[in-house]
Amino acid sequence: MAGWLLWGLFAAALGAGELLTPGLFVLGPLALAAAAAAVVAASGGGWLAGLLVFAIGGVGSVALLRPVARRHLQMPPAIRTGAARLVGGEGLVVERVDAENGRVKLGGEVWSARTLDPNDVIEPGTTVHVAEIDGATAVIYE
Repeated sequence: MAGWLLWGLFAAALGAGELLTPGLFVLGPLALAAAAAAVVAASGGGWLAGLLVFAIGGVGSVALLRPVARRHLQMPPAIRTGAARLVGGEGLVVERVDAENGRVKLGGEVWSARTLDPNDVIEPGTTVHVAEIDGATAVIYE
């Protein structure tokens, strides 16, 4: 069997192993090194040249690519969107808010609102904070 074919099969096996072991990110860079060794073997390099390219390419690609991949895995979760982005934000009361109804301006839109504490009454013009979004109603507090 030709050396380039063996390196190619080895690269494919390493690539498949990377897909089956999420988060590790070692086999993928080694698959790249094996593919480089297959190119060397296909261009007439001997088994020693292929092995040397694999060793140098493997160490280099793991050293360069793995830290980048790990940084991406440790990134914070996606930024909240939609109504969830309003939670924790501020708003302005535009119509008296009590435990059952009222109106508040959040992010440029007027929302129905109710107070978090059933005993609170918040007058228009007051800056408030959003505790949660309950359907289409903002639950607020001062």
